[in-house]
Amino acid sequence: MWLLLAFIAIPMIEIALFIQVGGLIGLGWTLAIVLATAILGTWLVRAQGAMALNNLRSSFNELRDPTEPLADAAMILVAGVLLLTPGFFTDAVGFALLTPPLRRMAFLWLRSRVKMTSFSMGPGERRTDAPRRPTNRDDVIDGTYHEVDPPKRPTHNPSGWTRH
Repeated sequence: MWLLLAFIAIPMIEIALFIQVGGLIGLGWTLAIVLATAILGTWLVRAQGAMALNNLRSSFNELRDPTEPLADAAMILVAGVLLLTPGFFTDAVGFALLTPPLRRMAFLWLRSRVKMTSFSMGPGERRTDAPRRPTNRDDVIDGTYHEVDPPKRPTHNPSGWTRH
């Protein structure tokens, strides 16, 4: 329901703003502002996106929780989409999402609304009394194989739409 309201309200807000701003400053200046915000937004998104990817990479390298850097990168991506969409309202929201304090507040609000039930890293849980696996992978054996089961016979004739 909220998505439907957003798809209806946002274009109507944009049209109203275009009419108002265009009436005040004229068509040429209105289009120039829209073009300038798209160019400036693209530059800012590239710069902040590179920083967000570096933060994400370092959180993976240091085995820290990547939740906040991932959310940061996602909000920067959304900001880029909004800044490339022509309009004053979407530009305002996009520029707001490019400010780190607002992204931090949005992340904390989302974190308070989402309940995480479990989190694990790696293939499975490790018990403290379980024996450690060898690190040089001596337990891996290379080999070849072939199928032993006979091929299944079809229970019906194939249609003209399938290949034999």
